[in-house]
Amino acid sequence: MMTWNKFLEEESNKEYYIKLMDFVEKERVDHDIYPPKELVLKAFEGDYDAVKVVILGQDPYHQNGQAMGLSFSVMPGFPLPKSLINIFKELESDLGIQRSNGDLTDWADQGVFLLNALLTVRDSEPASHKKQGWEMFTDSAISYLSKREKPIIFILWGRWAEGKMNLIADHHICLVSAHPSPLGAYRGFWGSRPFSKANDILVELGETPINWGTK
Repeated sequence: MMTWNKFLEEESNKEYYIKLMDFVEKERVDHDIYPPKELVLKAFEGDYDAVKVVILGQDPYHQNGQAMGLSFSVMPGFPLPKSLINIFKELESDLGIQRSNGDLTDWADQGVFLLNALLTVRDSEPASHKKQGWEMFTDSAISYLSKREKPIIFILWGRWAEGKMNLIADHHICLVSAHPSPLGAYRGFWGSRPFSKANDILVELGETPINWGTK
């Protein structure tokens, strides 16, 4: 039986992961590291079999009190980052849903797997934990999801996320568009309608659609 606990146990015994954890612990001694230790693996707290949609991000937010272990999501009450503002603009355009709450835990609770490529970062230093092992870990997580027989919808925003398609088996569904950042949204994120498309596919698969608004 495939579970996140089994995945985490398998990865934690690998040499790269042991070195990665040692690196992160040493970093915490000398630097402010985000998200907090207890939230680093928050994306893996849900049920593996309940994953319906995957949204891939790159780097955790790097300001104090911002990152909380889910891609694009921020701690309750924290001002919305520009990419998340654009995500919510597209959500309103797509489904008429106005959302101001940047804590996306309610999406995760419904089976939206919000995974960053890197799971830790130094304060105010974007991508500072790049090439230390997180990429290997999160690629393994994508591959682990891909092994599931029940189809999953992968929402791939930007070239980096699109580059993960080689890890995704053909029976899954990929919705590809530009990244929602202000630098790239005009290249095809606007009007891509990922939320309604994902829900339409879920209905076709006999699954309950995602409530993309706040509870």
